[in-house]
Amino acid sequence: MVTDRPEGQVALRLTEVEAYSGAGEDPASHAHRGPTPRAEIMFGPPGRLYVYFSYGVHWCANVVVGPVGRGAAVLLRAGDVVVGEQLARSRRPAARVARDLARGPARLTQALAIGPDDRGAVLLDPASSVRLHRGAPPTALSAGPRVGISAATELPWRFWDTGAPSVSPFRAGGRARRAARQDQARD
Repeated sequence: MVTDRPEGQVALRLTEVEAYSGAGEDPASHAHRGPTPRAEIMFGPPGRLYVYFSYGVHWCANVVVGPVGRGAAVLLRAGDVVVGEQLARSRRPAARVARDLARGPARLTQALAIGPDDRGAVLLDPASSVRLHRGAPPTALSAGPRVGISAATELPWRFWDTGAPSVSPFRAGGRARRAARQDQARD
């Protein structure tokens, strides 16, 4: 993933992603209820960037992947910065080590300076300021449950480079995690 901004270029190798599907089969997906104003971009065409504000705090970025009319996207969860590390560090001053520059969806968008103006960017256009390039595949790939959601937690739609240090630690989703904390507080 590459972004060109007036202050310079940052590129990272994606190390972790999560898939989300519409058509009523994935209640954790923004496309679950159809093409709402927020999620209409997920319904195609593929190869576009879906950017949304999460929890009123930070931006997240997804690659639209389904055919036109079927809402599907892949959340960009983590990556290793391979070009522009100093610029990424200036955007993420709290990151103490390189692995934390783009570890997690909000950190990734901060490191790449992705925001609402990038919504709908054509990621396969070499002239786009936000681009996706094909790189070498990881030597080992893992799959498992998605992180930080409370619905459809059984779907193993999170994929990561098994050995990458930037991969997020697994944390169970919203309601289950809250319930566990409440149970611990009662004990």
